[in-house]
Amino acid sequence: MNPELVRKYRPYPQVFLPNRTWPGKTIEKAPIWCSVDLRDGNQALIQPMSLDKKLEMFQLLVDIGFKEIEVGFPSASQVEYDFARVLIERNLIPEGVLIQVLTQAREHLITKTFESVKGAKEAVVHLYNSTSILQRRTVFKMSRKEITELAVHGAKLLKQEEQKYPETLFHYEYSPESFTGTELDYALEICEAVMDILQPTPKNKLILNLPATVELATPNIYADQIEYFCTKMKNRDSAIISLHAHNDRGCAVAATELALMAGGERVEGTLFGNGERTGNVDIVTLALNMFTQGVDPKLDIHDMNRLVDVYERVTHLPVHPRHPYAGELVYTAFSGSHQDAINKGMHEYEELASGRWAVPYLPIDPSDVGRTYESIIRINSQSGKGGVAYVMEKEFGFRMPKTMHPEFGKIVQALTDREGRELQLDEIFAAFKKEYLTIKAPYELKSFNVVKRHISDNENGSHAEIEATLLADGREVTIAASGNGPLDAFCSALKKDVTGDFRLSHYDEHALNGGSSAKAAAYIEIEMPDGTSRWGTGVDTDIIIASIKAVLSSLNRLKKGI
Repeated sequence: MNPELVRKYRPYPQVFLPNRTWPGKTIEKAPIWCSVDLRDGNQALIQPMSLDKKLEMFQLLVDIGFKEIEVGFPSASQVEYDFARVLIERNLIPEGVLIQVLTQAREHLITKTFESVKGAKEAVVHLYNSTSILQRRTVFKMSRKEITELAVHGAKLLKQEEQKYPETLFHYEYSPESFTGTELDYALEICEAVMDILQPTPKNKLILNLPATVELATPNIYADQIEYFCTKMKNRDSAIISLHAHNDRGCAVAATELALMAGGERVEGTLFGNGERTGNVDIVTLALNMFTQGVDPKLDIHDMNRLVDVYERVTHLPVHPRHPYAGELVYTAFSGSHQDAINKGMHEYEELASGRWAVPYLPIDPSDVGRTYESIIRINSQSGKGGVAYVMEKEFGFRMPKTMHPEFGKIVQALTDREGRELQLDEIFAAFKKEYLTIKAPYELKSFNVVKRHISDNENGSHAEIEATLLADGREVTIAASGNGPLDAFCSALKKDVTGDFRLSHYDEHALNGGSSAKAAAYIEIEMPDGTSRWGTGVDTDIIIASIKAVLSSLNRLKKGI
């Protein structure tokens, strides 16, 4: 960039708040949530939602647990007006859910807005007008006094219209639009002027919504503005301080979190941060941030896949694959070191059974939001042995010994390098099967019998005699030997009559599944006199046969040099 261009800009002024308290606070409870997906989120779309799509989105928001939903701007378009009417006339608003409608401080717009909610048991009418220095100067060319008169006149009209609809309990919200670009003393002045007209009480509070309509500064400044406002205002107990952050600087979530510490009680935002320009605060991220800190967000986000599916369908906007908590890849690790750490962390979490989530690289348990462990680790050329081992265990039940991980990891690495892409899970298993389970040459077991077995309590130990038939280099061979167990006897027979000397250096086994037809997996590493070694794997319902197959798997791989 041209360095001279920076001269066009200046830092946003600090708030003089020497005794600020918010930095020492934490978020201890969920705010009042208000979804504006059907208003801010809708007007941000290239193709606004149809009536049917609005109804689907409304139902999703209700299912998630929103108790306040801004359903639109009824005076702005017929679809917005019709939607409010459909909700009321079809009795689609559940008990305990408040709908909210937005209007500018203009008489004909306020009149139509009240008409749109006729017959509702309760409703929030949200009045706003712009108050920022820039808007007053360049758009309205009006003084502070004139802007205040607009807001006061609008508030008086609310009280007048209310009288026409005695069947409805009305609540009110006022927003000094572009609050963050407004002098703080003036923001207080205009809000208190509106309060003087609407006369809220501690039992019927006015929602004072203080929007960062354009995000102009770092999140700490928004927090300072909110704390300043909260500590200076009159009748604090008769107001609910609402936050409405936009994301122009990419800091809406952080700004809202700090502003909650500073005294905010209510949050307006959208699912996944949809909204005009760079969007509104992302309520999904904000709520799950609280969740990871042990704070109940009071929203039900257990089925993330459904949220994403409905959102993408009704908005025609994609959820980014790296979107916090919701993206397709956010519970996925490709890096080998990350995969290994996750694998170990998952094992420790399951073994300790403490109930406390603590897994490297995963701030949240994917299953808490309806995601599965299978998506955590995916395999490409960046992956390592730990990730491959994790996939084999979680997807296919093979708990390979740790010392076997590097060998199979290299096999998969070579495959990803050759393919030049991410491997599918069945491709990983196919590679395992090809390398360890289906190789039949030069040695293949045809039959195996334990001829005699003697179990002794003396120091000489147990004794077994075996007889087996093999195909060895295409010819049938019968071998027999004795040893301190069937596996030892089989290895002795092989060394004597077929392969020559070798050493069984590692052995491991485990059940693959449960039930009467349970299979077992055996893993054996064999080392030859020259120091070369390979792992072999065998699977069978009989653990002894599985072990014999594992020996032959290893010897076959050694013989072929793979």
